[in-house]
Amino acid sequence: MTADYLVIGSGVAGLTFAVKIAEKFPDRTVVIVTKASEDESNTKYAQGGVAIVLNKESDSFKKHIQDTLIAGDGLCNKDVVEMVVNEGPDRFQELLLWGANFDENDAGKFDLGKEGGHSEYRIAHHKDITGFEIERALLTTAHQLPNISILPHHFAIDLVTNHHIESKDSDDLCCYGAYVMNQNSGEIFTIKSNSTLLASGGIGRVYGHTTNPVIATGDGVGMAHRAKGRIKDMEFIQFHPTALYDAKGESSFLISEAVRGFGAILRNGKGYRFMPDYDERAELASRDIVSQSIDSELKKSGDTHVYLDCTHLDMEGFMAHFPNIYEKCLEHHIDIKTDWIPVVPACHYLCGGVDVDIIGRTTIDNLYACGECTRTGLHGANRLASNSLLEALVYAHNIFKHLANTDNTVLDVEIPDWDDDGTIIPKEHVLVQHNLKQVQAIMRDYVGIVRSNKRLKSALKHLDVISSEVEDLYKESRISTTLCELRNMINVAYLIIWQSLERTENKGGYYNLDNIKKETRP
Repeated sequence: MTADYLVIGSGVAGLTFAVKIAEKFPDRTVVIVTKASEDESNTKYAQGGVAIVLNKESDSFKKHIQDTLIAGDGLCNKDVVEMVVNEGPDRFQELLLWGANFDENDAGKFDLGKEGGHSEYRIAHHKDITGFEIERALLTTAHQLPNISILPHHFAIDLVTNHHIESKDSDDLCCYGAYVMNQNSGEIFTIKSNSTLLASGGIGRVYGHTTNPVIATGDGVGMAHRAKGRIKDMEFIQFHPTALYDAKGESSFLISEAVRGFGAILRNGKGYRFMPDYDERAELASRDIVSQSIDSELKKSGDTHVYLDCTHLDMEGFMAHFPNIYEKCLEHHIDIKTDWIPVVPACHYLCGGVDVDIIGRTTIDNLYACGECTRTGLHGANRLASNSLLEALVYAHNIFKHLANTDNTVLDVEIPDWDDDGTIIPKEHVLVQHNLKQVQAIMRDYVGIVRSNKRLKSALKHLDVISSEVEDLYKESRISTTLCELRNMINVAYLIIWQSLERTENKGGYYNLDNIKKETRP
């Protein structure tokens, strides 16, 4: 199969680019590959909203920029922050034109919310399912464009680069498309493209306890790493402070940051409100502070979770703002009118990823990336709440602008077919699942919210054993989605650990006990 543009991922980043480029060039083809159903992505689960400056009377670009820089703890690229914040309102207007709905107040103006780390009310939202609404609008628009083809249940195994093509110099890094598997038939084929966009989302499943859906296995980061693209800032994992506690410990339902913005407070197992002891902003401190504070409380008490108390809030207003959260709690036999919500930090967002420049170019020619799989410089050491959808919209637009003004050169290469001769269909599926659980346990126990060099080095030793076994299985087995996902997760785990060991200063979402010792030495 050939395409002018190959998009890997069907969240807000991939769909925004696809819609823009398809509208601009109706004679060019866009193929979107997504490994689950077309609407399954991290975007779908984004509850809070889009952070943008819409009320110029009380808010300003300067304030939003400053809030972002503070959250990023000195590691943001200020030029990138200014560019993204300044472009926000224009990109938001495009969402409205595509048919996305956002809540309004009685005066007919956007009902803007406030979240941790924000100094003003600037979160445009659709109830507590903003991502779902944006995804709906973008998919509706994409389906109206005949030059967009969406391939659901297709898994991108690896990027095709010069390493796969005998006639090409192995040092000349260039992407020519991807090897893709039809998950229904098992067929593996190539999609040759003039430009490829990675928009594959996050890595939450690497930790098991996560607010991300089960598809978030770091596929884009894994593929780019194997293709020798530059990956940066993987040590900065944002743990959402308030995921609904589930004793089973799998993907957790997110209790939005906006609930604390609405006035909810955190209490420990004894009922004590502890956040004012850690930060003057209390529950509205940035996510890294709140997560580390909860982690500290849990370590002191030995409890498995803390509580979010909403019982004092305006219930009518709460149910109007957060109907999905209210219903989800009821499903878990939690009535927020009288009950506290049990919550625990869970892996939520990757602040690093595939390194891109200000127009979304990776270090591999013809390969672009946007969304959560990237490291743009916007988030620095810690993402400011609700800046992620904004980042995806802005970078998808930047990539579109660049490619719209770039010759759509047809790549003259012969891509070899996928070769699985000599492989067998593995009977031991249990090995994959066992190793998956082991990787997740290693990351939770050794590479979590609070780390140490000893724990990180122990994690490497344990991971080496699993990695060796999985690579042997990969070489001798017929490809499966679960095996490829596990391989990607191992790649991601290594990157997080390696880059954690390289960082010698605690910043934002990265907290290493050994760095405290260095800082306190005379």
